[in-house]
Amino acid sequence: MIYNTFEMHQEGSLPGAHLVTYIQEYSEAMAINDRPLILLCPGGGYTRTSDREAEPMALKFLAMGYHAAVLRYSCTPAEYPTSLKELAYSIKFLREHAKEWHIDPHKIVVEGCSAGGHLAASLGVFWDEDFLAESQGLSASEHELLRPDGLLLCYPVITSGEFAHRGSFENLLGSRQEELGEKLSLEKQVTNKVPKTFIWHTFADQSVPVENSLLFVSALRRAGVPTEFHMYEKGAHGLALANKLTETNDGRAVQEECTSWVELAHTWLESLFAGDVEDGLHAQGREW
Repeated sequence: MIYNTFEMHQEGSLPGAHLVTYIQEYSEAMAINDRPLILLCPGGGYTRTSDREAEPMALKFLAMGYHAAVLRYSCTPAEYPTSLKELAYSIKFLREHAKEWHIDPHKIVVEGCSAGGHLAASLGVFWDEDFLAESQGLSASEHELLRPDGLLLCYPVITSGEFAHRGSFENLLGSRQEELGEKLSLEKQVTNKVPKTFIWHTFADQSVPVENSLLFVSALRRAGVPTEFHMYEKGAHGLALANKLTETNDGRAVQEECTSWVELAHTWLESLFAGDVEDGLHAQGREW
């Protein structure tokens, strides 16, 4: 395995921000050549990045046959758009190393939990913004280097409105709540350029209400973005894998009913990677 840590050096990045790679070694003895990659953004309310939503989930995807990487992005006191620039840099960095590490550059999905889901979805809606390309030294014709091939969102923070997780937006925006709150309410920023999306949430989530996902799904539907959505009846916020592997020290976050999300996501990913990414922008045949 190519297990390595790469520090972040974006404008505003805090010490400790880094990308960790879990790249399966290539072998001529196996039929698999280039593998898809899942780029994970753990949650934590933009105060931290959760250990439970980082390596255990990366290893789960690794066992399914994907490469994985975990972004430990800058949180408060860093503010928007620092973490978004770090995520943009990460996907660009992985594509730049695709040939060396046997990554399929057209099969990189960004996954995010909770506030990490907000970060992942932010790249999904803002990937073609000029400011983001400029931050990575890209020209207007190179925006696509920052585009995820799919979004996999686990109980994501989405809206800054009635159903907002206020703490996440306070940490992300600081004193700029009024200035940027509307822009970072992501259900209002959806266009048909957002990648295909998989979302799951629980009806019982009291921290980040399921309306966050429902609002985003509705916006994706209106924009014609193919989306798969699963809502489970039971389960608190922050379940991660929802099994003993990501159980908290006080015995929470085990919810047997919700463990199926992993296999559902696997099925969705395999369908996506079977040829769906040839639709849309990638049909242009751009090579990286």
